[in-house]
Amino acid sequence: MTHRMPGVQACVAPVALLSMSALGFAVLSSLPAQAQAQAYPAKSIRMIVPFPPGGNTDIIARGVANRMQELLGQTFVIENRGGAGSTIGTEVLARSPADGYVVGFVSSAHVFNAAILPKLPYDSIKDFTMLGVAADVPTMIVAHPSLPVKNVRELAALARKNPGKLNYASSGAGTVGHLAMELLTSMNGGSYVHVPYKGSGQAITDVVGGYVILMAASMPVFVSHVQAGKLKPLGVTSAKRSRALPDVPTISEQGFPGYEVSSGFGMLAPANVSPTVIKTINGALVKAIQDPAVRDRLSSQGAEPVGSTPEQHDQLVRSEIARWTKIVKQVGIKVDGS
Repeated sequence: MTHRMPGVQACVAPVALLSMSALGFAVLSSLPAQAQAQAYPAKSIRMIVPFPPGGNTDIIARGVANRMQELLGQTFVIENRGGAGSTIGTEVLARSPADGYVVGFVSSAHVFNAAILPKLPYDSIKDFTMLGVAADVPTMIVAHPSLPVKNVRELAALARKNPGKLNYASSGAGTVGHLAMELLTSMNGGSYVHVPYKGSGQAITDVVGGYVILMAASMPVFVSHVQAGKLKPLGVTSAKRSRALPDVPTISEQGFPGYEVSSGFGMLAPANVSPTVIKTINGALVKAIQDPAVRDRLSSQGAEPVGSTPEQHDQLVRSEIARWTKIVKQVGIKVDGS
């Protein structure tokens, strides 16, 4: 007969159960991190637009974000942080957590600021991850209907006869509209007084109202006003005419050969976001741009849909910063603080 010591079985069973429980806890405790990595995005995404509502960047950002949130199943919360030619909002983005839940939507002001301002509070390349170019948009110079000119050639002639008497609005110092007019001036296109605003919304209102006579900015904010006859188009700054307004000649066609200014709109994230975030956001961006409804909306506003890879976006930012740094130096363009 085998004798069992009282209590042995009672001791062994709890130890075995404890070991199994510990193992189960260890396995289960690792699941949330894995699930979180696999489920990105698991919550809403904050999109910083470094301009006030109603401007070009805001219009394009909202149109693209609306489709991206449908594709990703998470809400994009637009946060407008305008001011200082987009540098305020861009700095907020640079200092945000690199967790994939804060992204930015910027214009070519991101490039121009790097070319003009020597003391930015961030590095325009190193402090960001490029996620893809959404669209390329030509800039257009428009005038209040009361101005007695029909095109940029006539505008330049009038400005040369009246130096410093014509004023123009822009969405901020160092933005595409500012640089477009400065480049025109440097090519014997006349002399003007710059009136910078904190975004294009109020600037356009003042030009439509006749408080400022001219404005240069990316086309989306102008198209409806031009079509309604509230603003007079004088010329587009791209190398080719816009499909949205094909009757408006380029500035290069009007006696300023080689003149070309365009504005690229793209998505950024803080530096060092994960490859998962890059792949997911870029994939949704490209699919959104490929959507016929989104493409039609962008084209109707004068924008050329792009949908690039992150690598192409990074190369474009680097090459454009180098190009505009050279132009700024040659032309002598300056803004406050530069």
